[in-house]
Amino acid sequence: RPAAKFCDGCGQPVAPPGRAEAPERDPRSYTPKHLADKILQSKSAIEGERKHVTVLFADVKGSMELAEQVDPEEWHRILDRFFRILADGIHRFEGTVNQYTGDGIMAICGAPIAHEDHGRRACYAALGLRDELRRYSEELRRRGLNFSVRIGVNSGEVVVGKIGDDLRMDYTAQGHTVGLAQRMEALASGGSIYLSRSEEHPSE
Repeated sequence: RPAAKFCDGCGQPVAPPGRAEAPERDPRSYTPKHLADKILQSKSAIEGERKHVTVLFADVKGSMELAEQVDPEEWHRILDRFFRILADGIHRFEGTVNQYTGDGIMAICGAPIAHEDHGRRACYAALGLRDELRRYSEELRRRGLNFSVRIGVNSGEVVVGKIGDDLRMDYTAQGHTVGLAQRMEALASGGSIYLSRSEEHPSE
């Protein structure tokens, strides 16, 4: 039908007339080529190994309540742009987004692309994301949606590598460091960044 958004037979989305362009790439499946090339050359992208990294978590505070206030398609568009902002901010400092949590991300600086200054890179990424997401939040507030994002950061030792079976393999980090980064995020208030104290350098 001319005004249909979805096919009555198969349920697939139907592009409006005159707008048959290729669909935008989902930010959750996109890694810039220069980063992808570096990752594929990294030993830790293939074999599990122990590394010192910085882990960053970010998510939407009160996302379930927010999702109830808008149409599901509108909420999808809001999150789609949110994920683009997050991915761009992490990739800018050569970090990797290795997990999407539904309303947020887990990112790693220092693996699989090794950087001695991974902690500094993660902090710069977090500050950049805070500023960019603040502008996005203000835009959504003008539309009546109280959208805010919290970020948690922690550095430490993890085991990184691929996990899964032959049907699905994911690159991830495991260990106490990851859990503490997630805890920092959970403690943070909307629009803020929480960092743990460095175990190796308590004064930091």
